[in-house]
This record gives sequence, structure tokens and C-alpha cells, in this order.
Amino acid sequence: MALPAQLRPIQHHLRTAQEHENRDPVVSYYCRLYAMQTGMKLDSKTPDCRKFLVKLMDQLESMKEELSDNESITQEVVGNAHIENYALKLFLYADNEDRAGRFHKNMIKSFYSSSLLMDVLSVFGELSEENIQHRKYARWKATYIHNCLKNGETPQPGPIAMEGAEEADEFGAEGFSGPGPSHEGSFRSSPPSHNLSPGPGIGFAPGPGSVPTGPPGTNYNNIQIPPGAHAPANTPAELQPSSDAGKPAAAVRSGPAVDPSLLTAQQQGGVQLTPEDFTRAQKFCKYAGSALQYEDVGTAVQNLQKALKLLTTGKE
Repeated sequence: MALPAQLRPIQHHLRTAQEHENRDPVVSYYCRLYAMQTGMKLDSKTPDCRKFLVKLMDQLESMKEELSDNESITQEVVGNAHIENYALKLFLYADNEDRAGRFHKNMIKSFYSSSLLMDVLSVFGELSEENIQHRKYARWKATYIHNCLKNGETPQPGPIAMEGAEEADEFGAEGFSGPGPSHEGSFRSSPPSHNLSPGPGIGFAPGPGSVPTGPPGTNYNNIQIPPGAHAPANTPAELQPSSDAGKPAAAVRSGPAVDPSLLTAQQQGGVQLTPEDFTRAQKFCKYAGSALQYEDVGTAVQNLQKALKLLTTGKE
């Protein structure tokens, strides 16, 4: 069924869902959930739109049944970690390529896809400021590099100030299979955030806050990449850190050695953990769990060690 014109803002999220149908059904499910929730806000009354959304809702219910034994679907906190970690993996892959001056369609698509998945994170609640910044930067970088290549110019690699850049209104044209034309001719606007409503059904409850619009005049030289953000095997090309160049793949995948002091770790006397410490430790554990889904042992060990150290010493 063709996408009604009123629902064009969700077309790229639906395309991402389709691309991950077999590769990562969890990503596919949450992209469709975001698209459905956002579509309900855009237009749920026009007959064509309502028919499209009902079909999408049925598809979601079917996927939910098929994935009923998957914790990323049954537990929101696990699903949140799965989507966030995958988005950051795509971001880091594209960022590594960008900083190395390797400009190509796959890295553009990875930047843009990571920004779409940051949109999808809003089904779990309001986005963190860090994720909002990653989304802005990734979406702008995708547009900037695409425009440079389209015009036969060489993009400037790495973080640069986004000074009043105009987003392309034909992004994805000329045979590029990545992100297609954006709604209303730009990437400036994004649909409002949404939350999953409680209960077993599919919810439409609007979430707090809204997405900032327009590219900020900010230099991103100090942009922070959260732990666990390493390119998975199913990104366009897996890059090894320069320090690992020339080593066998097995040596790179073996991961860091476990700190022996953490094997028998006990909380030190006088350590007072704050609610923020517990939240941070929980995030490290979520990143570790998500990394294991990609058999990324090194990242899992690193994050588990960070969680242990934080819980036992109160310091990272």
C-alpha cells in the first residue's frame, strides 16, 4: 500500500524498518512502532491514512507475537539499549570514515540512519541531550557530505562548525539508495517525541518535550561517543582502530584483559553512591548486553568492568 502524502515524514523510518527486516528484527519493529505512533499524530482521520496506519498496527502486533521470546521486545529497558547501541555503532562507523577522509555513499547512509534511529529512541521517552546532539550532527553531516559529493567538491573531514548550513531538498537523488527526499524539503523538522503507553497493547501516548529544530552554530570537536559504540559486523565495513592495524582479526576480537582486582571486588567502606551512579552503572550493563548481541566481547568486558569499578569505588 502506497504511503499517503500526509505521512511522508515517516517514510525514511519505514524504509529503515524494511531494510532491517531480516538483519535485525528488533530495529525493524521499533522503527515501525515509531512510524505508527508518529503517523497517528500526523493524520489518523483521513481514510487513506487511517487504512495505512491500521495495516501498520496489524503488522506490529504480528511482529510482537513472533518476537515474544525476545527481551528487546518484552522489556523496554533492553529494547532501548539495543536501539541506542545500534544507532551509536552506525554513528561511530560513519564518524571514523569521515575523520579518515573516506567519503562514500555507505558512510552518508550510516550517518543518516543513525539519526533516524535517534528519532526512534523517543518511543522510550524523552531523548537525552547527548543523543539530541548526536542526531543533529549526524543528520547535518549526511547532508553536508552528500551535497559536497554531488557538487564535485571535497568535504572537510571531521567535526566542523555547522554555520547556517542549508539542508539538501533532493537528498538521496541520483541513484543513491540511502535516505531519500525529506518531508517539506528539509531535515529541519522532526516529529514530536512519543512514549510507549503502559499495558500489553500498542500505545500512542505523546511524550514530553519536542525536538529542537535547525542546525546549531556549534563546533563538534568535543562530541562524546558513549561506551559500547563500535561498528557491528552488519555495518557497511568494519573498521579496526589504527593501533590494531596488521593484527589478526582474532587478536582484535579477544578484547581487553580483565582487571584481576575486579574479580573479587567488594564495595569500599564509606562509598556513597548517588542515584546518578546507579543509573550510570545500569547503562554500562545495558551497553555490555547489547554488545554481546554482536559478539563484541571486548566492548562487553570494558563496560562490565566500568560498572563494577563504579559500584565498588564510586568512581569511573
